[in-house]
Amino acid sequence: MENYMKQLEKALDTLSIPYTEEMIDKFERYMQLVLEWNEKVNLTAITEREEFIKKHFIDSVLCYSFPEMKKAQTVIDVGTGAGFPGIPLALVYPEKKFVLMDSLNKRLKIIDQICSDLDIQNVKTLHGRAEDLGKSKMYREKYDICVSRAVANLATLSEYCLPFIKVGGAFLAYKGNKAEEEIKEAEKAIHLLGGKLMEERQVKLDDFDLDHHIRVISKCKNTPAKFPRKAGTPSKEPLK
Repeated sequence: MENYMKQLEKALDTLSIPYTEEMIDKFERYMQLVLEWNEKVNLTAITEREEFIKKHFIDSVLCYSFPEMKKAQTVIDVGTGAGFPGIPLALVYPEKKFVLMDSLNKRLKIIDQICSDLDIQNVKTLHGRAEDLGKSKMYREKYDICVSRAVANLATLSEYCLPFIKVGGAFLAYKGNKAEEEIKEAEKAIHLLGGKLMEERQVKLDDFDLDHHIRVISKCKNTPAKFPRKAGTPSKEPLK
C-alpha cells in the first residue's frame, strides 16, 4: 500500500473510526478513478494525492462521531461535486443510505460508474437543482441528515438544504473557522426555514493541520411551503 494511505489510516485511528483493508482499498481506488476521470472532466482542483486524502477524505469524515450522524439512517449530500463528503461517509458508514445530489449530471454519472466499479452499494445519485428537488414530495423532508461542503453562504445553503430534512433531523454545514459574521447573518433565515442553529463543533487534527468547524442546525419544524424559492433566487437574494 502506498505510504499516503497510511496517512488516512492514521487519521481514521485518531478519529476512532473502525476500518478494514477492503475499506482502505476502496478509498484508494476511489481517489485513483476520480483523478483518472479528472483528466477528461473537471471534478477536482486537488490532484496531489496527500492533499486529496487530507482535503477530500479526512475532511469529509470529521463528523463521524457526531450523535446526529450516528443515529441517522438516511443522509443527503447537497452539491456533492466529485462525491464529497458523501462518498467517504458512505464508506465509513456502510449501513446507512446516502443520496448524492448535484446539478451537474456529468459528475453524477461518473460517481455512479465508480460506485459500480468499486461495489459501493449504499449510494444513489440525484440530479437536479436543490430549489426544484426541495419542492418535490419524493425528497422533501425525507432525510435524517443533510451534509454539504458546497460553496455558498450559510443563509443560501440553509435554503438549499433544510427543506430536505425531516423534523428532528439535522443539517451539518462544513464551514471554515472564520464564518462568524456569516453565521450571524444566517440566523433569521435558518429560523424562517424551520431550523435552529445549535452549535459550532470544532474538530482539530494537529498532525494533519486540519482545524474544522462544523455548524449543527437542527430541524425543529416543517419548512414553510414557499421555500425553497425558485431556482437562482436563494443565491442572488439570500434570506435576511
